[in-house]
Amino acid sequence: MAQAASSVAREVHRHYIGGEWTAGMDAIANVNPSDLHEVVGHYATATAEQVQAAITAAAQAFESWQFSPIEQRFDALDAIGSEILARREELGRLLSREEGKTLAEGIGEVARAGRVFKFFAGESLRISGELLASTRRGVSVEITREPVGVIGLITPWNFPMAIPAWKIAPALCYGNTVVFKPAELVPASAWALSEIIARAGLPPGVFNLVMGPGRLVGELLVNSPKVRAISFTGSVPIGAAIAAKAAARGAKVQLEMGGKNPLVVLDDADLEVAVNVAVQGAYFSTGQRCTASSRLIVTEGIHDRFIAALEARLATLKIGHALAAGTEIGPVVSEPQLRQDLDYIAIGQREGARLRFGGQPLRLEHEGYYLQPALFTDTQPAMRINQEEIFGPVATVIRARDYEQALAIANDVPFGLSSGVVTRSLRYAADFRRRSQAGMVMVNVPTAGVDYHVPFGGRKGSSYGPREQGRYAIEFYSNCKTAYIAP
Repeated sequence: MAQAASSVAREVHRHYIGGEWTAGMDAIANVNPSDLHEVVGHYATATAEQVQAAITAAAQAFESWQFSPIEQRFDALDAIGSEILARREELGRLLSREEGKTLAEGIGEVARAGRVFKFFAGESLRISGELLASTRRGVSVEITREPVGVIGLITPWNFPMAIPAWKIAPALCYGNTVVFKPAELVPASAWALSEIIARAGLPPGVFNLVMGPGRLVGELLVNSPKVRAISFTGSVPIGAAIAAKAAARGAKVQLEMGGKNPLVVLDDADLEVAVNVAVQGAYFSTGQRCTASSRLIVTEGIHDRFIAALEARLATLKIGHALAAGTEIGPVVSEPQLRQDLDYIAIGQREGARLRFGGQPLRLEHEGYYLQPALFTDTQPAMRINQEEIFGPVATVIRARDYEQALAIANDVPFGLSSGVVTRSLRYAADFRRRSQAGMVMVNVPTAGVDYHVPFGGRKGSSYGPREQGRYAIEFYSNCKTAYIAP
């Protein structure tokens, strides 16, 4: 597809290093996937020297920030959260322009980011420890939490405000310093968030923003001995490489990677609930969520009725510009992602699956990366479209004989992030919660869509390291110290 033909005045948004806004080596144009003739803005690309400068600034700032008063952390995080929430509509519009999710979804994501900062503002006042008696007479044992140090945060493009928030906020809450590298596709949201953080009263160097490609910025963060922990959300191959490099030098690592999430629909399910849960989980946010229900596993008794109702619902979905009123599905984020989606649709057809609905690129009023949501039926569990993450508005239906076979199919993938079941049976719901090999289990609600105050993460190839979000974030963003004290 054609690239943007015109652009706004070339004001380049800079990096934030050591408390100063710093020009980069070059700049990239951030193009609106809903309208390829609109440039959202130009954003600097870091040099190797600038990345090292950000790491050094964070390391120097850590020497004092690790001992900062908890109320100072509370004030900063609370102020950040308050401004984000106050500007949710403005920032949500910016997010939707650069990423392509609908305006309602963009505003909702921004609100979530604000609440994440508010939550960790409160957590900064509740950092606790333990005082225990020793097995030795006259000795006591004190267990405390201490900051890790400089933390490199590498975030993806699909949640350009929420995921950075749920990494940055706990890092600062527990006394660490940050070097933040956002995805190249979505620098606008990251920059806007960083600009708010820059005015929150943090000492210079506590928070740093460096933009640019992972092969430069990410590599330097992962390999620097001054960076004591890496939190990464992205693809499985890159996550595996990060884990190996971090382990080799003894750095902590936290990885959130792929998903191939099942939604099991049982014979006793409420059909309307099942269809709504499937559509929201599989297709909203253009299916570009690691928690999306990309496999719909449906038992015999409801299979045909479910497919008919789902197809009818898909035919009513409005695909269009992310900011347009009534749009339910926005564009795919980029041309490479659109090509990947189309490649997998072709793979599914070659494998013998039936393309029951959609799967065609759309030409709309504005030139963009639009794709009609795709539904495959008559698929087999071993097909590539049922084993590999597509990351687009593509879902498959797998017919199952009964509950036991449906559960076995649900678990038979290399991933284990999120799973769901639609049923009226308390027995099946309880059994599925216990036996599903996923880090998060949903009953009669979409597999995509999680709260900000509880743990997030999966099993198998989906996640590695401590959980993100909620009180469990302390496991990654702090170190545990045990001290023995005798008078």
